[in-house]
Amino acid sequence: MDIIVGIMLVVGAGFALVASIGILRLQDVYMRMHAGSKAGTLGSGVMLLALAVHASDGGVVTRAIAGVIFFLLTAPVSAHLLATAAYRVGYRPCALTKKDAFKAEARPQDKD
Repeated sequence: MDIIVGIMLVVGAGFALVASIGILRLQDVYMRMHAGSKAGTLGSGVMLLALAVHASDGGVVTRAIAGVIFFLLTAPVSAHLLATAAYRVGYRPCALTKKDAFKAEARPQDKD
């Protein structure tokens, strides 16, 4: 069981490392947000699941699983809201972006 927990911790730490490298290396706020929300959530979720596998206390297991569910429910919503707010205040995608989905949408409040 300790080997499985160790592997899960290394995999989770690997995803967290990829997320941090993505935040440092990617070009614009949207790409950075994607790296932080997707890989960071997966990394911390796997590490919390490793805690749940390792723990012998039912309360710790319940809180770890609740933490994973919380990450999965809140990270995509918060990343979307932050991206929308960034676009509305003027941050435009970099030149590598093929399609500007926000620009294609007709938003009545943006026509002012």
